[in-house]
Amino acid sequence: MDTISYLGIIYLLLLVVPTLAVNKYLDISINKQIIVSVIRMLIQLSLVGLYLQYIFDLNNKILNVCYLLIMMIVATVSVANSSKLKIKRLYLPIYISMVIPNILMVLFFNAVVINLDHVLDARYVITIGGMLLGNVLNGDIIGLTAFYKGIEENRNRVNFDLSLGATRFQAIKPYLKDAITASIKPTVASMATIGLVALPGMMTGQILGGSVPMNAIMYQIAIMLAIYVTRYINIMGAIMFSQNMMFDKKDQLLNY
Repeated sequence: MDTISYLGIIYLLLLVVPTLAVNKYLDISINKQIIVSVIRMLIQLSLVGLYLQYIFDLNNKILNVCYLLIMMIVATVSVANSSKLKIKRLYLPIYISMVIPNILMVLFFNAVVINLDHVLDARYVITIGGMLLGNVLNGDIIGLTAFYKGIEENRNRVNFDLSLGATRFQAIKPYLKDAITASIKPTVASMATIGLVALPGMMTGQILGGSVPMNAIMYQIAIMLAIYVTRYINIMGAIMFSQNMMFDKKDQLLNY
């Protein structure tokens, strides 16, 4: 595959300038955010390129898993902050709900789906894990926000149901359903239109890398199914684990 030169990146950066000028003219106050985001992207991806090359060359199983676990820590903090959750204790249940399905799916994908001899190979563990994690992160933010917003807006209804003898699960079930639906809808919509509306990144990358289209398509089908299952299990776990922090031992709703 042909490489992209630094000059090519500079040309693309120059194309961003007219959009900043239009924003300035229209008084759209987003230029500072755009500039900061572009600079962060350049720095972060450059650093990722450097240390990923080192990790790939070293290819140590323990290091590969540790790197994936660190990625999940960062993702957990991002989910909690983006969901505007006030209970800091929720970091642990969110992290646990992220680690279990993601690690299991990476191992299953590498060992069973693509039948690798070395299931903890850095190039597969980190790339497959990263794709799953990116989608899980987005799903958690959507799902947890919907769940806790539903609980907050219907606090009196939840307490009323509990006072009538409803179990905790019965009281939160409507908001659990809404949260799961909101979380997985983007993935379901993506699966329904993939290949017709857009060519997904993994398939495009493999084709650009020289793979035959059908092989790239098989990989894309596999990763989309893996993303859906992982995202579903993850949001279920995140909600079920974290909701234990919302009630006391008598199943009374706490302020969070």
